[in-house]
Amino acid sequence: MDDPEERFTDLYDRHYRSVLGYALLRAERDVAEDVCSETFLVAWRRLAQLPEPPLPWLLGVARNLLAKQRDSRTRRQALVDRIAALTTARDQVAWDVAEHVIDRENALAALSALPEQDVEAMVFATWYGLPPEQAATVMGCSVRTYNVRLHRARKRLTQAMHVGGPRRVRSLES
Repeated sequence: MDDPEERFTDLYDRHYRSVLGYALLRAERDVAEDVCSETFLVAWRRLAQLPEPPLPWLLGVARNLLAKQRDSRTRRQALVDRIAALTTARDQVAWDVAEHVIDRENALAALSALPEQDVEAMVFATWYGLPPEQAATVMGCSVRTYNVRLHRARKRLTQAMHVGGPRRVRSLES
């Protein structure tokens, strides 16, 4: 068969049930269906390199995808367990979803009121966890200048959070 679509259709028709059956033995139905679909997506992308017979290769791809799913679930569960271990019964009683929504809205409003350079300095420090040397390199300034910008940004954010509403924060030149 020279036509890739025909070759893939034949491959799919011959081996779909086998791949799905393999995945169903190892995962819930929705996960198994996703893994099967992704297996055939990989096969489509590598159609020209598929070995003969293709079934062992397809099952190997499905096996690897199932392992990735399992690892992902394990990491997610470990995170949930860590959060649960750090959370007390008192925390759960005290949590009010409405308060969290209001706090989030206030935080977003305060962040949006900050100059872009302030937000950028904080993002490098908190979101990406960059040390000052690396963050300064990214921002194109000295480490001392970066540290001053970060300090001022945090100070302005604190002030904006206490004010409790969006307003334009006065930008201090660094």
